[in-house]
Order: sequence, then C-alpha cells, then structure tokens
Amino acid sequence: MNTASGLNTSATTSVATEASEFRRGWPIVVASMFGIALGLSPMPFYTIGIFAPILAQEFHWTFAQIFAGITCTTAAVIVASPAVGFAADRFGVRAVALISVALFGFCFMALGAGTGSLALYYVTWLVIALLGAGTLPITWTRAVNNGFQSGKGLALGFSLLGTGLFGYLIKPLAAWFISEFGWRGAYVAIGTLPLAVALPIGLLCFRDPGQGLIDPRHRRAAAQLQAARAPGLTLREAGGEWRFWLLAACFIALAFAVGGLIPNMENILKLSGFARGDIVRLTSLIGLSVIVGRVAGGWLIDRFWAPAVAAVLLGAPAAACLILAAPALDYHGAMLSIALIGLAAGAEYDLLAFMVARYFGMKSYGGIYGALYSCFALGAGVGPVVFGANFDHTHAYGDSLHLAAFLFLLPALSMLLLGRYREFASVESGAVLADGARTLDAEQPV
Repeated sequence: MNTASGLNTSATTSVATEASEFRRGWPIVVASMFGIALGLSPMPFYTIGIFAPILAQEFHWTFAQIFAGITCTTAAVIVASPAVGFAADRFGVRAVALISVALFGFCFMALGAGTGSLALYYVTWLVIALLGAGTLPITWTRAVNNGFQSGKGLALGFSLLGTGLFGYLIKPLAAWFISEFGWRGAYVAIGTLPLAVALPIGLLCFRDPGQGLIDPRHRRAAAQLQAARAPGLTLREAGGEWRFWLLAACFIALAFAVGGLIPNMENILKLSGFARGDIVRLTSLIGLSVIVGRVAGGWLIDRFWAPAVAAVLLGAPAAACLILAAPALDYHGAMLSIALIGLAAGAEYDLLAFMVARYFGMKSYGGIYGALYSCFALGAGVGPVVFGANFDHTHAYGDSLHLAAFLFLLPALSMLLLGRYREFASVESGAVLADGARTLDAEQPV
C-alpha cells in the first residue's frame, strides 16, 4: 500500500514538474518550432520535389541533377553543422540561430534567379546551407534541452513538429505561389517566410535558459563557463565511444531512406497511376503524420526507453516501402505507407536530440549533435539522388524501395544495443580528478 502511494506521489510530482516547465518554457518551444520549421532542415527537403518537374521542363535537367542540389547542401552541412555546434557552445545559441535565420531567408530567394546553369544552381545551394546552418535543430534543441528535464522529450517533440506543419502546408501554398507569381516568384515568396515569421518570433521569445540573464559583454565567457561545468562528454570523448558510431551509422541509413522517399513521393504515386488531385492529398499527409510522429515520439521517449521506441517507429516504414513497391497499389495502401513514413520522419529528430542528451550529456551537446547531424545530412543528401537516378535509368522505383525497407529495419533494431541511459557527474559535485580528468557515474537504469 505504501509502495503504491509512493508511486502515485512520484507520478503526480513528475506531472506537476512537467507542467511547471512548460509554463515557464513555452516561449522557447514556440520560437524553436517556427525557427526549425522555416529553416534549412525542412525547407529545401519539402520544396525541391515541388519545383523538380518545373525545373526539368524549363532547363531540361534530369531528376538526379535537380536532387543533387540536396547533395550540395549535405556537403556544406557536413562542414558547417559541427562549426555551428561549437559556435553555439561557445557564444550561445540565440545569436547563432537568429543571424542564420535572416541569412537563410535571403539566400533561399536566390534560387529564383536561376539561369539554367547547373553550376550556379549548385553554388546557390552550397551558400544556402553554409549561411543557413545555424537554423538547424542543433541550435534550437540546445535551448530546449537546457530548459526542460521531466518534459524534455515532449518539449523536443513540440519544437520539432514545425517541420510537419511546414511539410503539410507548403505543397498547396507553393502551388498557389507558382500559379500567382511563377516559379521564380514562388522561391522569393517561400524565402520571405523565415524573415517574416521565424525571425520576429525568435527575437521576442528565444533564449537559452542555461545562460540566464547575462550581460552581453560577458556572454562568451559565461557560455564557456557553462560548457565547462556541464556534465557529460566532450566531442573527442564521445568520438571514442562505440555508441557514437552506432548512432552515426544508424542515422545515415535512416536518413537515406527517408530522404530518398519523401522528395520522390509525388513521382512514385504518379507511376502507380494516381491522379494529380489524389497525389496532392496523399503527399500532404506526410506533413500531418510528421506532426503526429513529433508529438507522439516525444511523449513516448519521456515514458519508455528511447531505443525501444526507435525500434518500433523507425522500423515500421520497412513495411511501407514494400507496400509502395507492390504492383497494385491502392489509395488506402498508399495512405498507410505515407503515414508510417511520416511518423518515422517525425520521430527521427526527437530521438537524435534526446539520445545525445541521455547518452553523452550536455557538456558538448552542440558539437556532438552537430557531428551526428552531419551523418544524418549525409544520408538525407545522397538518398534523393540515388532514388532519382534509379528512376532516370529504370523509370521505376522498385530497387530503391526494397533498399529503403532494409535501411529502415536494420538500424531501428540496432539501436536496441545502446543499453541503459547514463548518469553523468557534474563538476560541482566534485567528480573531478587532480589531473583534470572527469569521472563518470556508473550507468544507471532509468
């Protein structure tokens, strides 16, 4: 009886703490939601499939050449995201994120100035990624992780669900922009969104609770002191851990599968004989299911072991790929497949941010997340090109879909090897050796 009472009291306390965190931290979550939604992570990914048929007709480019723009962003992100992570750790995330939002918006507009030169097209994507890398989840999730403990997973889920909202709304919105202003004007209109929406909200609401109210003249020193005192591993220490490399391999494979599927989904459905109206309705479901995946994934990882959640949510799309590859694909089968893929796309970022915090700590969160995000970006950048090239050569997607099924299932199950979450001793707790080496508490079950 006493045990049950204690469990009820503990659960009530946890819920109260979570509610208190959200009352205090909701502005950070809202700013992060819009900052991520209108940033480098979703905007190129969800729009390139809309513009691909237009660019192919206008400039006689192949789908593989068009989707190689995402590969260019990948190359830039691999270089830029660790640098952004280090900058966020050193200077604070607010300045890095908000400056990058403004630069990203202006750079995205430049896609509307295309002349038919592939070299110019690729250079534009490189510049977009280099200057817009501060809008990646690396920066925003740092502040969310610092501001939430009991509700960390759910807060991350809400912060990242903006990508689903963008994915759902951008297809009809872009179609309207194109019909009203042409494809060049549509690029300008979409590029205006970060400047008109994300930037003002970020200026009003976004801060890093880990820094507190710091005199701007001392912000760099404060950020360095905060990083020095935070519990966890440095990037070098994390790089010596097998967990880091397992996560890197898993997220390369998963991002390849998701990244290849979503930009090509319109064409996959077209080859299966769906009408244009049905294609628009079905592909819009990706954004809705991403939203569900964000929130549901965040709620689940607050309550259950994250690798088990990953095994279910990230492994299920393997079945979706096999359904899409079937000779006779019907509307309900397509709907189910898209929902499963969207759920996985929604849960990926939650899981990556959460696992970095739980397995490596917050000491070098930005650098570690940035390095792993580079792996994620590598897969997401190569996937669309491989899918596009497969279509260019075979006029079908069967081989790509079967490969994607394998690349969903194997990494999802491999995450079960990660083991229990880790507890890290902070500097303040006295867990510092005379030679400066930090000691870790024994791994603790959660």
